[in-house]
Amino acid sequence: MIKETSSPGTASTEIIKHSVSIAGHRTSVSLERKFWDLFQENAKRKGLSLNELITEIDATRQGNLSSAIRLFVLEELLEKARDQR
Repeated sequence: MIKETSSPGTASTEIIKHSVSIAGHRTSVSLERKFWDLFQENAKRKGLSLNELITEIDATRQGNLSSAIRLFVLEELLEKARDQR
């Protein structure tokens, strides 16, 4: 189950705290709304739940989970741009 808590801000730069479950333990990630929206699209396109995709990223990350998710989204966008050339 994903639960989100938002704080005031503009739509695309608003930071939202999301409670997630990784390998049975609860944690949270804070992402800008736009990154979260793109992350959700990636999970859907891959046929994975958000928790499944977060677990995959968590298994290979080095450093902060929120940053790892942002980098994942960025890599997906760069790959899509390369494919469109």
